[in-house]
Amino acid sequence: MLDQSQRTAILQLHEKGHSIRSIAEVLDVSRDAVTDVIESGSAEVPRLVRTELAEPWRDQILAHYQECKGNLVRVHEELQKEGAEFSYQALTAFCRRHGIGHEPKPPAGHYDFKPGEEMQHDTSPHEATIGGKQRKFDTASLVLCFSRMIFIQLYARFTRFECKLFLTAALRYFGCTAPRCMIDNTHVIVLRGTGRDMVPVPEMEAFAEHLGFQFIAHEKGDANRSARVEGPFNFIENNFLAGRKFDDWAHANREAVAWCDKVNAAYSTKLHASRRELFAAELPALKRLPIWIPEPYMLHHRIVDIEGYVTVRTNRYSVPYKLIGRRMEVRELAELIEVYEGPRLVASHARVVEPISARVTAPEHRPPRGERLRAEPPEEQELLIIQPKLASYVGALKKHASGRGTLAVRRLLRMVRDYPEGPLLTAVHRAEQYGLFDLDRLERLILRQIATDYFVLPAAEKDSENDDE
Repeated sequence: MLDQSQRTAILQLHEKGHSIRSIAEVLDVSRDAVTDVIESGSAEVPRLVRTELAEPWRDQILAHYQECKGNLVRVHEELQKEGAEFSYQALTAFCRRHGIGHEPKPPAGHYDFKPGEEMQHDTSPHEATIGGKQRKFDTASLVLCFSRMIFIQLYARFTRFECKLFLTAALRYFGCTAPRCMIDNTHVIVLRGTGRDMVPVPEMEAFAEHLGFQFIAHEKGDANRSARVEGPFNFIENNFLAGRKFDDWAHANREAVAWCDKVNAAYSTKLHASRRELFAAELPALKRLPIWIPEPYMLHHRIVDIEGYVTVRTNRYSVPYKLIGRRMEVRELAELIEVYEGPRLVASHARVVEPISARVTAPEHRPPRGERLRAEPPEEQELLIIQPKLASYVGALKKHASGRGTLAVRRLLRMVRDYPEGPLLTAVHRAEQYGLFDLDRLERLILRQIATDYFVLPAAEKDSENDDE
């Protein structure tokens, strides 16, 4: 079939007086085709009118399309039961031509960004070999919209804490920030609402404010709005992750930074420059970072267990054994686990990224050979602070009590809190002298000591009691 340009040329040559034979030879078409075009007198290509086998079944097709929830395979099966004799391909072509279940795709939008106007952040799930195992993880990415400078990192999971870690690392890599950061409607940052009505989590809003930017979200379904960061994920999967194996998470993220350096320095035919060159032009419009950026950390409160460890995400980290039973403040950083006793750092370990019930032990946290591992319980420490004169009796009491003597020490502590110091010390001294470690009898001794001082009857009541006798 001749196209419209050929038909136009035939009509133009015919108007100039050229014969049908000469027109056919010049355009390399048949004389019959030239004759048909001249007779029609129109350059428009005529539409082929063909009888469609599915046309008589139009109403049934529409009805079954609704019943079968748009599944054309099921629609074709139902039509065959009713006697239809056309193929599945004929059905799909008929539906496509008549717009049944096929809506034309709207054209994609295009966004232009001025230097320093915006950056975009998002994550995407990927798989790779890490530590000899095929693992699923989230790849986090931050892109400057004008220069297309990119920074990526890999995370075993991506929570609010990892989001802070990533954005801090990304902005330190760039050395500056854009005033706004476009995100999707992720629960990691969004408290409620979508698009313009999005309200970020106060914690993340304060984090962004300190670094000099604010979070904004695109409207629901408008993924093209964040195309600057969405587009490179396919490149990451098919270039950076393709065929690579990593020893551990730290190795993977070091390789990710090296890959970003290479990509940002490479010339882009699409941008007609490298990302580094465009970044140099964008830099004056970007905002400087604060002179001090605090290291993000997750705060935990833990009591040192009987073995001298604190637990964070199922992984156990050693603490000096003399702190057993104490309440510690544990800070989970990007690469470290730090343990504080009040304002003092008492332990620091390399952070285990995944919750694998690992045990991390520092040799200096264990007692020297031959020294008992168990520390004094907190009740005993408090008792000796309140009444240090009872140290020898407490030591003997623990030897005679069952187990570690914690219950006995705890009861003695209650006595120290409840009874006067003088009668209590007298009773304890007498009990220790005679080897008495039954706390019931000790308490009766104390009560006998304080009976005449604290339970004296008035004189009138004494006289009445004597008269009764």
